[in-house]
Amino acid sequence: MPAKKKAAKSKSTTKSKATSKRKYGKSAQAAVKKEMHAFKRGKAHSGKAKKKVTSRKQAIAIGLSKARKKGAKVPKAKSKSSSKSKK
Repeated sequence: MPAKKKAAKSKSTTKSKATSKRKYGKSAQAAVKKEMHAFKRGKAHSGKAKKKVTSRKQAIAIGLSKARKKGAKVPKAKSKSSSKSKK
């Protein structure tokens, strides 16, 4: 039996696929960028109590949350369930 050749993927196909299936919109990216800028300067705060943001992940989450409120293209946030196994 002859060995099968693997088809090489062209770069143009993967590039166009990446741009058409974008998870986050440009306004969402801008909101996260703005929040990260504030975090790096020590000006980022969260919640009603305006507690200081202490981690990079918190800053990203706040930026995405603000983008969602504005109506930007952002995937749904993962919902937290109180109990993992229900009996």
